[in-house]
Formats: sequence, structure tokens, C-alpha cells
Amino acid sequence: MTTKILAILGVAATLFGSGCGYSEEEMRARLRDIEGLRQQLAAEGANNKKFQRELDEARTQIEQLKSQLSDANVDVANLKSDVEEKAKALEEYKRRAAQLEEIRRRFDLLRSKLQDLTRLGLKVTLRHNRMVIELPGDVLFDSGRETLKKQGEEILLKIADVVRRDPALMERDFQVAGHTDSQAYGVGPFKDNWGLSVMRAREVLSFLVRPEDKKGGGLKPERWSASGYGDTDPIAANDSPEGRQSNRRCELVVLPKLEEMLDLKSITGE
Repeated sequence: MTTKILAILGVAATLFGSGCGYSEEEMRARLRDIEGLRQQLAAEGANNKKFQRELDEARTQIEQLKSQLSDANVDVANLKSDVEEKAKALEEYKRRAAQLEEIRRRFDLLRSKLQDLTRLGLKVTLRHNRMVIELPGDVLFDSGRETLKKQGEEILLKIADVVRRDPALMERDFQVAGHTDSQAYGVGPFKDNWGLSVMRAREVLSFLVRPEDKKGGGLKPERWSASGYGDTDPIAANDSPEGRQSNRRCELVVLPKLEEMLDLKSITGE
């Protein structure tokens, strides 16, 4: 458009300069056309400057966007890495939750299997993150002795019967733990409370794994072990006869499997 206007203006200048025979009215008309063309030329010049400014601004914005895009690319990369890590963490959480739920299910099943023992007047509880069957020591043994009483043998036979009738319990590992009160053992064949607790645990173990045809519990020897704690793991204060009686006990401890070595109380709410 600008080129056309300039061409017309050039033609007009030539005509005026050559003195061609135009009437006054025609000359005025031509002058009006020329003035209009000049105004258009000025307007286009102004538009060109505006467009140039807008072009410069657009170029500046493009550079800014390029810079922002570069920064955004870094953020996106970090965000992608963060999202991947969170996804892995979520999968691990789901796997762990499923594992805990399975352990909870097995724990509840094990506890339900041992509920028969509570009907015998025995206590099944959690201690040191292990399921424990508590056997009152005074029911099993006379004071200072390691020989099982008749009443103690009858209780152990009932326990062995519960375990033996359940294939899953038969495949569990158990430990017999002997405990005493804090009173000194005094003179005797076991020297101290440690020796007494160990021998009592051994006596209970020996009876439980003795074959049934020899009037024993008939449990698998390879699944059982024995230990003695003396007075180091009390469940009550030793400053009263009742407390000392509670501490004189044997425990049948259900040993946890490797996958079960978690905080059982955290998943059972006990």
C-alpha cells in the first residue's frame, strides 16, 4: 500500500511539474487526493512503528518464555523424579500394608487356636512382642523343687493335646521359659534362682516332648527349647506374697517366624 501511495505522489509531482493542462477544479481534486494519500502514508508509518514496537515486545516475550521454559524443564524433570519416588513409596506402603494384614490374620488365627487353653484357666498374653502361655509355678512344682506335680502333669497333657490336634501349631517353634521370684534360693542342688528356673523349664520341656506311650505330651522335640531367667523378668512386684507367687511361673512362648518379627501390639491394639 505504501509503495502505491508513493507512486501516485510521484506521478502527481510530475504532472504539476510538467504543467499539463488541467482545470482548476481538476487540480483541486488532485490536491485532495494527494492530501488523502499523504494522510494514509502518515497513518501507515505510524502503524509500522506500532507494529515494530509490538514485534520487539513479542521478541522480548519469546525470550522470556524461552527462559521460563528452560526453568520449567528442570522443574518438570525434578517433578517427574519426585512423582516416581512417591509412586514407589506408595507401592511399598501397599505391599507392607498387605504383609501386616496377613500377619494380623495369622496372629488372630493363632490366638483363636490357643483360646482352648484359657478354658483350662491359663492366661494367653503378649510379652516382649511374643505370644505367651503362662503356667503358674506353684501348680507345676512344689517350693524349691523341679519335679512336676501330678496336677502340673495333667495341665501339660491338656496343653499338649491342644497343640497336637492342630497341624499348624505342631509346626510352630516354642520355648519353655522358667522364672522365679526374687527370694534367694538358698542351699540346694541348683545353687541359685537361675539354676532352679533352668531345671524347671527343662522338666516341663522333657515332659511335653516325651512320647505319648510313655505318658508324655508327644510333641516334636525339634520344635521345642528351654531357657531360665531366674528373677530377672518379673511380671509383678516382689514385695508381696501375691506378687512373688505371680513371678514363680513357667511360660510357653510361641516363637515368631522371621516375617512376623514386627510390633504385634501395634497391629492388635493391645
